[in-house]
Amino acid sequence: MESIGFIGLGKMGSAMAGSLLRAGFKLQVYNRTPEKAAALVAQGAKLAHEPSDTAQPGGIVITMLANDRAVEDVVDGDRGFVERLGPGGIHLSMSTVSPRLAHRLAEQHERYGVEYVAAPVFGRPEAAAARKLWICLSGSTTAKQRVRPILDSIGQGTFDFGEESAAAHVVKLTGNFLLASAIEALAEAFVFGEKNGIDRNSLADVLGGTLFACPAYQTYASAIAQQLFRPAGFTVELGLKDVDLVLQTAADSRTPLPLAGLLHDRFLAAVAKGRGDFDWSSVWLESAENAGLSVDDKHVE
Repeated sequence: MESIGFIGLGKMGSAMAGSLLRAGFKLQVYNRTPEKAAALVAQGAKLAHEPSDTAQPGGIVITMLANDRAVEDVVDGDRGFVERLGPGGIHLSMSTVSPRLAHRLAEQHERYGVEYVAAPVFGRPEAAAARKLWICLSGSTTAKQRVRPILDSIGQGTFDFGEESAAAHVVKLTGNFLLASAIEALAEAFVFGEKNGIDRNSLADVLGGTLFACPAYQTYASAIAQQLFRPAGFTVELGLKDVDLVLQTAADSRTPLPLAGLLHDRFLAAVAKGRGDFDWSSVWLESAENAGLSVDDKHVE
């Protein structure tokens, strides 16, 4: 097993890095807040003090970070890793970032002889810990073959979308747009039911067990019914970021997405009310307030 760098140890990154350690990979890990690396170091990972320290010449560095800026901060400059990776190196980009950034990084990496491989994932932290992620993949054929053992160690399936650097990121944004849309629909449906005397848990049972018996609807119907908004599996703030990336990419490709505009306003309102760290299923609170239901967001789980 080769030694690889891993940058970004939030809930998802920590779970993924843990799976790689258990699979036998040697890891050099970096996080802006070093304390988050403690559990991984205890399992055998080595702590890097700068992003560049995670890179071995010709090696592989994985990034799992919150947004475009965070990725750019660890790639470029004196602290960045891409120049040290150099010829034969691979940047395995597993974050949800813009296709626009992916194109720019792929061009920049090429100047150093580094391959950019996109591999964003579908799944919450518990799926990451259980090695049950679904992975979208794009990049050169040879680079994809080399990273395949890594992907097989953290996911239950990988879908290949060819050699275009941004393709996998487009697919990831498509999926997150559909999830956000499902959550909005569920929020409105549950408020409609409650306003007309239907118990939320009973509604979740019938919808999740019949017409909408699939993981997305079942997971978020249960979260809304039981008001499981904290701790967040995926925050409203991140949901807003992803919807904004969808809108940016839609504008770049001249694609009208009316529903994405509604989702942007819904998530933005939640952030403005101090709910940015709630789970994104908590947009139910916005629908409930609009319908005149009593909402107490200070005591939600």
